[in-house]
Amino acid sequence: MPVPDWVPIRDDLREFEPYGAPQIPDVICLNVNENPYPPSAVVAADIAESVQEVAAGLNRYPDREATELRAALADYLGHGLTGRQVWAANGSNEVMLQVLQAFGGPGRSALSFAPTYSMYPEYARDTHTDWVAGQREEDFTVDVDRAISLINAVQPDVVFLASPNNPTGTVMPFDTIRAVLEATPGVVVVDEAYAEFRREGTPSALDLLSQYPRLLVTRTMSKAFALAGGRLGYVAADAGIIDALRIVRLPYHLSAVTQAVALAALRNSDELLAQIDQLRASRDELVLWLQEQGFDVADTDANFVLFGQFADRHAIWQGLVDRGVLIRETGPEGWLRVSVGTPVDMEAFYRALLEVLGR
Repeated sequence: MPVPDWVPIRDDLREFEPYGAPQIPDVICLNVNENPYPPSAVVAADIAESVQEVAAGLNRYPDREATELRAALADYLGHGLTGRQVWAANGSNEVMLQVLQAFGGPGRSALSFAPTYSMYPEYARDTHTDWVAGQREEDFTVDVDRAISLINAVQPDVVFLASPNNPTGTVMPFDTIRAVLEATPGVVVVDEAYAEFRREGTPSALDLLSQYPRLLVTRTMSKAFALAGGRLGYVAADAGIIDALRIVRLPYHLSAVTQAVALAALRNSDELLAQIDQLRASRDELVLWLQEQGFDVADTDANFVLFGQFADRHAIWQGLVDRGVLIRETGPEGWLRVSVGTPVDMEAFYRALLEVLGR
């Protein structure tokens, strides 16, 4: 509901509503790109034991620098990174908000290429950072020449590049990332929330960190690690960039419980990531099936697929909900996004969509 008139909220926020995807009970949830495979009983027990260990000390503040966790995340990422080059927060959302607190603000600008993650402009709004959106091509790629022309005109302080992109799943080629890095006067954030789902041989922007000190690569444990409820995101960058983020972070922003849960998940990374190959295969099967049904399908390296086009996408979305399947009404008008689920989930989606279409 809109904020009541008597509430003295900032004028620029008055007409907005809180961000959030629909949460509907008793449906198959294929709308927020979660990993459908929960942690095993063994992993859950390790997490529970880790939380129990820190529970006895919850009267004390946590390690405000999350030193052990940052070192473990650096080990997971590899590339010769150390803990001083990694920062962690409550989801990559908080990391990116801290990026704009540190490098954006009044009189500064942030830029990306639509369609892309819908929260970027909200981070900009919340930090009084001017928001500029270039446009992707019809196939959802970014034209390098047009991108550089826009960057030269705007001179942004922050550029966000999601790769794989949300909601399209599109990977950004290294040549494009390099061109953006060399043209941008400020920092460039490559958002790799879905990096673990990329097809084999697709490189990570982590490979570029040693060459570009103003590059930040963000990741999350919400997706591939099946830890959406744990709320842990992180960023790799030059130690100087990390120190800038430390200036704007709230005191003790990462609880002892969150740090313990994330460390336990990292200890069990092999098991938690064991379903990645299955999810990739299911994604590719989903793409092929949608194409066989005659839909336009965006090229994807994530754990979701954007497909269309529909004259009334909301009617399709509602028809699926009525049949117990929840997907996401997002992206360009006429398109829908479905997350990859278990084989049982996908069969339910296939059946429901055919019923809605009357096939």
